[in-house]
Amino acid sequence: MIIHRSGRPSLRAASQYFTGTVWQDPIVEAPAPANLRALRVSFEPGARTAWHTHPLGQTIYITDGLGLVQREGGPVQVVRPGDVVFFEPNERHWHGASPTVGMVHIAMQEAKDGKHVDWAEHVTDEQYLSPPLA
Repeated sequence: MIIHRSGRPSLRAASQYFTGTVWQDPIVEAPAPANLRALRVSFEPGARTAWHTHPLGQTIYITDGLGLVQREGGPVQVVRPGDVVFFEPNERHWHGASPTVGMVHIAMQEAKDGKHVDWAEHVTDEQYLSPPLA
């Protein structure tokens, strides 16, 4: 058994992978042979990830605020507290807060060969601000 006590420091997300201010609070980084990683991710208004993929997919559970998600080739979609989004393995996507309201989600993904994510270029303002589906 491993217990991680509350009060671990929040980590500022790297600007090479995120636009705007994003904070990450680790929930679990399971030791081998497990592959699970989970984080609580807090996006300030306008903040978002860069385009990216996950080799085994990713699930996000929206806990607070108002968010936006998009898979490559699809429309921007609005997500709210209680919504769960599953991005399929290697599905190129991004997610973040709305322009005026922050968003918090729990991000869960598994590693394949030790890798959880493959990062790509930043989401442009034009992509981010395209009219979302409700």
